[in-house]
Amino acid sequence: MTSGEATAEAGSASVLVLAAAGLLVAAAAFGAALGTVAVARHRSAVAADTAVLAAAVAARPGGGLAPCAAAARAAAADGARLDVCTVVALVATVRTSTLVHLPLVGGGRVTAQARAGPVVVTGT
Repeated sequence: MTSGEATAEAGSASVLVLAAAGLLVAAAAFGAALGTVAVARHRSAVAADTAVLAAAVAARPGGGLAPCAAAARAAAADGARLDVCTVVALVATVRTSTLVHLPLVGGGRVTAQARAGPVVVTGT
């Protein structure tokens, strides 16, 4: 092949490099999105744990606040929203959600649920 000849393969390496770079960028963006969702899920779980403990403490006699009000306050302090709160026989159950933003896709909510109540010791 001489320097003046044009072939069908001329410039094909550039196209392959651009395609590989595009795939790499797409994979990195997908990984970042998964990481963002995982962090939001963990934040929602932490908020649910904190909220349910606050509700369980408040449900005890002399606990102070109403259990679900205490749970809502604790969830808000962790940057989450309290979606469901029930207290039955001193056992509190809560569901919290955290907002997650994903570029190009939009946003949504990630939820977590937790339950807490008094410790029952049977036989020692």
